[in-house]
Amino acid sequence: MEMRLLEVYDSVTIKLLQLLRSLTQDQLNEQVFEHHWTAGQIGDHLDKSYNVSSILKGRVAHTHRPPDQKLGEIQELFLNFDIKMESPEAVLPTLKPIDKGKLLNRLEQKIQWVNDHGKTMDLSKTCLDFEIPEYGPFTRLEWIGFNTLHTQRHIHQLEQIIKHIRNDT
Repeated sequence: MEMRLLEVYDSVTIKLLQLLRSLTQDQLNEQVFEHHWTAGQIGDHLDKSYNVSSILKGRVAHTHRPPDQKLGEIQELFLNFDIKMESPEAVLPTLKPIDKGKLLNRLEQKIQWVNDHGKTMDLSKTCLDFEIPEYGPFTRLEWIGFNTLHTQRHIHQLEQIIKHIRNDT
């Protein structure tokens, strides 16, 4: 289960980076849909949400439940594209234009950290330093799964933005 999730995380984050790289600096910051984020803001939001390394390397405890128990519920919520979700303030994107090179560099570093350390950490341990109120504490495995599903949700949005940009040109 752990290796499979890490493989999915890797493929999903590769797709994210490919989509962002496919855009020009102007396209990254183009407001395509009114009252929606730009592609760059989606990337910035994900960059902020990828600050999970401190949680993964923080205090942990033995888990007294299946380490992937919460992933089904998270998947059901995040992959339901019919619902609109509100972002926590801490991970809201900036309203300023996003620098493509800097964004990609930050994302690549954070993604690589999870790829490197996810293979050597005990992913069944429960993380104690931060929790999402609706879910309670996550295991390391669930945190990586959460980021994977969260990224998949935003890839869906990026694909819609890119499709719109490509149809306009």
